[in-house]
Amino acid sequence: MALATDAQCVSESSGISASLLVSRFTFYVLIQRAGKIGTMPEFAVILPAAGRSERFGGRDKLLEELAGASVLQWAVEAFLVRRDVGEIVIATRDEQKLRGALKSDPRISFCEGGANRAESVGNALRTVSHAMGYVAIHDAARPLVSQELIERVWAAAREHGAAVPAMRVTSTIKLAGNSLPTRAMGTLPRKMLWAVQTPQIARRADFLEAVEKCPAPLEVVTDDAQLLELAGKDVWMVEGEERNIKITTPMDLEVAETILRGGV
Repeated sequence: MALATDAQCVSESSGISASLLVSRFTFYVLIQRAGKIGTMPEFAVILPAAGRSERFGGRDKLLEELAGASVLQWAVEAFLVRRDVGEIVIATRDEQKLRGALKSDPRISFCEGGANRAESVGNALRTVSHAMGYVAIHDAARPLVSQELIERVWAAAREHGAAVPAMRVTSTIKLAGNSLPTRAMGTLPRKMLWAVQTPQIARRADFLEAVEKCPAPLEVVTDDAQLLELAGKDVWMVEGEERNIKITTPMDLEVAETILRGGV
């Protein structure tokens, strides 16, 4: 959603100076709620938020300000505005800190974060109501997810059972050891490589079974859909979005600010 552009239009049409307008985040919430998407609650959302933000310099990146709100607020609000979202479960090591950063909403709950992402997801899945047929797992550090992307993944998940957004890899990928300098072992065929994003949506029962019966150590699982693949489930990919970036470093936060300022 082109937040900065929309705000500018409101300012020009109303004669109100841009400085008097609400923050981009507040504007986003007002616009999204004016046309809530969905009807009856159909799926739950899990946001793994138990990482240590080591590449962010030790500060909790989820609480960093982004255009008038925290990174976590942006990610949560993208789903709170939807009527078809029945529950939002946040897996964290510090419930009090994150709860204080969010507004009160009966759909938001917290669970204990695990030692790794898959363990956190498993903890959250066990708290999701059986009434929720599907679960969307979304990176808490992806604040710019659009409603169009959520809809695209949700539609594919309903059709195929599980779906994820993906972007074609544009860089050349070399196979090598896990530290540099090292000798290149080969070049992977780029035309078959896709960078996966979130939300990743699948049937709740399938996700839960995949976690509980995972044949590999949970600490080596880096992707939620990977759990389904290891369980022999089909996972379909749909087109992702360039703006759906994950905040990992301070530079990523600057990029997100630029996207919002430019209405990209």
